[in-house]
Amino acid sequence: MSDSPEAHPEDMPQVDEASRRAALPAAAQRALAEAEERRRQAAAEAAARPREYGGREGPDPSRYGDWEKKGIAIDF
Repeated sequence: MSDSPEAHPEDMPQVDEASRRAALPAAAQRALAEAEERRRQAAAEAAARPREYGGREGPDPSRYGDWEKKGIAIDF
């Protein structure tokens, strides 16, 4: 333990997201914009997929090796 007091979030100055991004280098701003675009595209693709009724929640089990549902091994 240290003798210095811990910093609390309410003691920190409030900085909005726009001013934080403006202080970043141009390459970092481009990277953030590209990441936001990838997240937007992934969300659009997920919304476009048909709903699977009775299927697994979460990531694709064949990709992540989750072949069990409520203790019962399942097969596709």
